[in-house]
Amino acid sequence: MGVDVAPQTSPEAIRRFTRALLRDLQAMERILDEGLIESGIRRFGAEQEMFLVDEAWRPAPVAVEVLDDVDAEPFTTELARFNLEANLSPRVLEGSCFSDMKEELDGYVSRVREAARRRDCEVVLTGILPTLAKSDLSLDNITPRARYYALNEAMNRTGRGPYRLRIRGTDELMIEHDSVMLESCNTSFQVHLQVSADEFAHHYNVSQACTGPVLAACVNSPLLFGRRLWSETRIALFQQSLDTRSADLHMREMSPRVRFGGSWLERSVVELFQEDIATFRVLLATEVDEDPIRLLDEGGVPKLKALQLFNGTVYRWNRPCYGISNGKPHLRIECRVLPSGPTTLDEIANTVFWIGTVLGAAKEYPDLTERMDFDDAKSNFLAASRLGLRSGLAWLDGQSGPADQLILDTLLPLARHGLADYPLNPGDVNRYLEIIEERVKAGVTGSSWAVRSLGSLKKAGTRSEVLSAITSATVRQQTEGIPVAQWELANLEETGGWKHHYVRVEQYMTTALTTVNQDELVELVAYLMDLRNIRHVLIEDNDHRLVGIVSYRSILRLMAQGRTQEEAESMPVSEVMEKHPITVTPETTTLDAIRTMRSHRVSALPVVKRGQLVGLVTEIDFMPMAYHLLEERLEGA
Repeated sequence: MGVDVAPQTSPEAIRRFTRALLRDLQAMERILDEGLIESGIRRFGAEQEMFLVDEAWRPAPVAVEVLDDVDAEPFTTELARFNLEANLSPRVLEGSCFSDMKEELDGYVSRVREAARRRDCEVVLTGILPTLAKSDLSLDNITPRARYYALNEAMNRTGRGPYRLRIRGTDELMIEHDSVMLESCNTSFQVHLQVSADEFAHHYNVSQACTGPVLAACVNSPLLFGRRLWSETRIALFQQSLDTRSADLHMREMSPRVRFGGSWLERSVVELFQEDIATFRVLLATEVDEDPIRLLDEGGVPKLKALQLFNGTVYRWNRPCYGISNGKPHLRIECRVLPSGPTTLDEIANTVFWIGTVLGAAKEYPDLTERMDFDDAKSNFLAASRLGLRSGLAWLDGQSGPADQLILDTLLPLARHGLADYPLNPGDVNRYLEIIEERVKAGVTGSSWAVRSLGSLKKAGTRSEVLSAITSATVRQQTEGIPVAQWELANLEETGGWKHHYVRVEQYMTTALTTVNQDELVELVAYLMDLRNIRHVLIEDNDHRLVGIVSYRSILRLMAQGRTQEEAESMPVSEVMEKHPITVTPETTTLDAIRTMRSHRVSALPVVKRGQLVGLVTEIDFMPMAYHLLEERLEGA
């Protein structure tokens, strides 16, 4: 996806591209057979994705403008206008390479931060931004590049219908969306490890086996739209946001486009490419002017453009990559599970941990696939994604135990063992692996810190204020360079002022709604009002469409009419409710909501999105604003 392709959707364009793709696959087989893949050197690299936020700690769609201000060489856009990516220089595994990468990474983040601050914005490194709202995911915020429009068009062309998201954790999230922008909720720190052709299959299998235990120590994405979901919610979100399977085909066994895989790799990297081409349709097509076979005949090195573009639209969590450096083709394993943040120090520690564990396990377990069932590796990945360090994991020879114990007793020694074969600065390696050890012993990951902060602030402010406090505390401690194991919990004083949290209705509306059906008894409405100490009950039909509202005044008016008790008890809600109530959307500004209430003389506004009832705003919700305004006026008097 690094190339800005123009969308080509005609069947002819797809067929031409598919022909080029199959020819690239033939060329890849020949490259392997002729021993052209670089070997004898171990490089690694990384990609840093980041969020941009405004002074209210909400997504700031200024990525294109920020990119114009910085040297574009290491930076590139992402799907959303509030995301950016920095590509770090590949490094040989030697000397102080890890600290050198951290220094380069800090420099890149600082450059983006300086450019963002000129627009009163900030940079946040986190797997999912806590303050994201569904309204931020409109196509108004898609980055204006041809490849992103092409991806959205291609995904919509699959005919799968709306993008449905359902994730269960401590809370549950069920939403529908109309574009591929759900993907932009995720940011990661993607690590690449170069391997030779001969060792690719073994190292790839080892990487699959180690993914779950490594991820358990690195989780940093527990919150989405204010819900507490998985420890690494990115995993579920990314898979569901790019799932091209139709719900109508429930009888067929179909693979999701974002996937862990279904079996161990047997021979070579070609198997992965063959499986993906056989399984998934071509989404994006572009003209390919390279003939890879002829180029090989002439002694050249083909770029395999079609294969690389197609590979960029199949999202394996450990993805095979082909590239060229210094005129030589090479293979890499791209680890895509690691989230962005919590700090650059934590990210490099995660990198050292993953690389060391893969290299150590590859050396220690030459027969790994005979000692571990693939389904256990896959189950570990899902368990770690859900529960992080609290997960129970399987290991070789039928062993199993808590994630933290497996990491401390097995993986960290493996990582040190694997890195000992390379001319690395021992102090450098120890520094970063000790960060992982401290994190695991303390039981503190980015996810557990965020959830604990949320719990400590739950009754201290509105949901918007709490999520902003978590984001603000994240940025503060990131810039201080404190590893997450030592972070203080967020506090409400870090939110940046109360006004930022009452800009739009969605920031403070009530979403835990009390509703009844229009055919229910009025007596039930009165009972619910008394039970829950509320003054409004919303009336909806069987499709959750708003059809009316009953207020406390309506009940009093009914009593004043002199109806007998029997008449009142048997009366349906439809006879009392106010039909066609005035509504607003989640994006409605607070000022517009107040003006609407005044002009229509109502004390409550149901919040509706695409015909569905999603929230309620009442006069009581404005009371915190009144307190703050009164306090400011009196202090200034």
